[in-house]
Amino acid sequence: MPKGHFRVLPRRIAGIDVVEATTNHSFARHTHEQFGIGLVHAGAQTSLSGRGTVAAEAGDVITVNPGEVHDGAPIGDLGRSWRMLYLDPPLVAALVNDVTEGKRSSCEFSDPVIRSPALAGRFRAIFAAAIAVDSPGSTLCWDELAVTLFAEAMQLAPARAPASVSRSVARAVNLIDHDPLASVTLEDLARESGLSRFQLVRGFAKSTGLTPHAYLIQRRMDIVRRLIAGGTPLAEAATAGGFADQSHMTRVFVRKYGFSPGAYAQAMN
Repeated sequence: MPKGHFRVLPRRIAGIDVVEATTNHSFARHTHEQFGIGLVHAGAQTSLSGRGTVAAEAGDVITVNPGEVHDGAPIGDLGRSWRMLYLDPPLVAALVNDVTEGKRSSCEFSDPVIRSPALAGRFRAIFAAAIAVDSPGSTLCWDELAVTLFAEAMQLAPARAPASVSRSVARAVNLIDHDPLASVTLEDLARESGLSRFQLVRGFAKSTGLTPHAYLIQRRMDIVRRLIAGGTPLAEAATAGGFADQSHMTRVFVRKYGFSPGAYAQAMN
């Protein structure tokens, strides 16, 4: 992306604006009516915030609350690059309500700069989900990432999950196992388990070692492997297995098995 360039990506999820920027521009004081969370991936900047003047560098998560006065200036001559998600307040209120199990519907980011490699990794994943183009399971992926990302960024996570979570999670697992090709959402799985979305994501990962989305993809990959072993052409196997296209299926297959689906098909002949 050239310097001084701002790009607003197509909106894929209602209530979320996606922005990429590479710039050495200095911003005057201003506010947003949305919540903003992003990641600096090159350079550094200093900015006014509700907590005073702060500095952020590559790898830092940055946040802004609705109505919070802030500005921004590069540190050094090379400018900085960042990716941001701007979320409408009702969407954030729904996330907060879920994470706190109905105890709260309003909250704010307490830290304008968060230095956490784990949180940065989650932001990269949720940004990818936000720009996914009709990818199967992208809504499920977004939902599970959103509740975990905001629970940590807003410091909302409860200390421990109830002991009954594992039994409840089993019902969600069974729902996926019953039909891995179904277009299931996190809300569907939470309703089946009787848990909040946040409880489900945490409990699912603790019980299975995978998030609901990752588990769903593994079950779909099992279908693909059986189809390829039975002689189904790769492109047809990808479609029948619920993947967006053959290249998507190939990437997941290689991560899972360590060899390509083409190599597997040849070995089966």
